[in-house]
Amino acid sequence: MRTNLDERLREAVTGSVVMVTGASSGIGAATARSLGKAGATVLLVARSVERLQAVERGIVESGGAARVLPTDLSDPEATQALLEGVWLEHGGVDVLVSNAGRSIRRSIELSYGRFHDFQRTIDINYLGPVHLVLGLLPAMRERGRGHIVNVSSLGVLFGAPRFSAYLGSKSAFDAFLKCVAPEVRRDGVAVTSIYMPLVRTPMIEATKVYGMLPGLTPEEAAGRICRAIVEQPVSMAPRLARVGCLARDAAPRTFEALLQGVYRVSDDSAAARGEGDARMEVPRFQFVLKQIGRATNRRRSRNLQEVPLDQRQSLCPALARSCERRAWRRARSAALEPGRVDDPVVRRTGSRGVLPCG
Repeated sequence: MRTNLDERLREAVTGSVVMVTGASSGIGAATARSLGKAGATVLLVARSVERLQAVERGIVESGGAARVLPTDLSDPEATQALLEGVWLEHGGVDVLVSNAGRSIRRSIELSYGRFHDFQRTIDINYLGPVHLVLGLLPAMRERGRGHIVNVSSLGVLFGAPRFSAYLGSKSAFDAFLKCVAPEVRRDGVAVTSIYMPLVRTPMIEATKVYGMLPGLTPEEAAGRICRAIVEQPVSMAPRLARVGCLARDAAPRTFEALLQGVYRVSDDSAAARGEGDARMEVPRFQFVLKQIGRATNRRRSRNLQEVPLDQRQSLCPALARSCERRAWRRARSAALEPGRVDDPVVRRTGSRGVLPCG
């Protein structure tokens, strides 16, 4: 399945110019690496020059092509300069992956005096992406081909307590694209919105409870984006989310009561409160969440065992390293047991990189 997707992605993007925003880390960096490996010329957009250069080096070392275009998308003048430079050098882009974003989790009670939170999220999550679409869309329509991929959030489908600034701005861009899509489809331009579940990126680090919940790795999220580029669906979301939307529409009051319950049993993070404590946001369910997180990691670790060793790092680096550490500890323990010196695993403990994950 993975090999088939790689081949189809290569056919779809070889020779194409793809712009990836938020490409300095997380989902954007993983997506850029996959696209570069598949033969696309990747335009890397984010604020951090150093991080973008590191992503560029990785792409070039793997035989791909990339350009670093440091830009603050919340700055209209910088965004316009980016568009003009892309037009002069590349004549536009074939695919725009709009991934850059700013997330804020803060209750409305703590937001009364923080109007700037809403300004910041609107600038980067809505106005910046709209500016890019307005600048890149004319060339796509003129050529008769193009694809706009919006990396959105699962919360856009439901709404969620404490995310009024973040989801309000993400929903605005989602609605914008839903209006644009039927106007440009006949011109060969596809529009896809991907409603991502929780992804383990630096964006979620301020909320400690997220570290205990099941989530995708950046590489897994990048795989969904690559599939969207190949298949060009109108939208992508987990099946459970689709069922949740039906449940919300069928019983809106019950669904709202459920969200009220979630709000009542949870707290704002220390970062949202402006405090430095390490208190868990959902203290009543800390034990349960830890067990869920451990069970999820064990299941994904077992799935990773079926993947050839040389592919584990690219598919799931964090879990691959965790597997290697566990195998290393088991091998060391076995080496200390009488009669185990001939174990083939023990003989290979001189290098962690060759230990199996079992």
